[in-house]
Amino acid sequence: MKHKIGFKEKVFEIVKKIPRGKVLSYKEIAQLAGRPLAFRAVGNILNKNCDPKVPCHRVIRRDGKIGGYNRGVKKKTELLKKEKAI
Repeated sequence: MKHKIGFKEKVFEIVKKIPRGKVLSYKEIAQLAGRPLAFRAVGNILNKNCDPKVPCHRVIRRDGKIGGYNRGVKKKTELLKKEKAI
């Protein structure tokens, strides 16, 4: 029997594929994960992430603003500038 992948796992898999120097919005992640209205849930999932293999800093708000980050907005901004994503 095939294991059904949950929404949280889908979010992590999508975020892991965001290349260095690129960003996606919380809404885009929700759409790609099959739940287009769950962009707040995406933010909540990423806020609790501690796995360095999931580059949460590459997910921003739809309006282009940085959004939150569990290691602080200043750190998120530094990482995105270093990767030339902003």
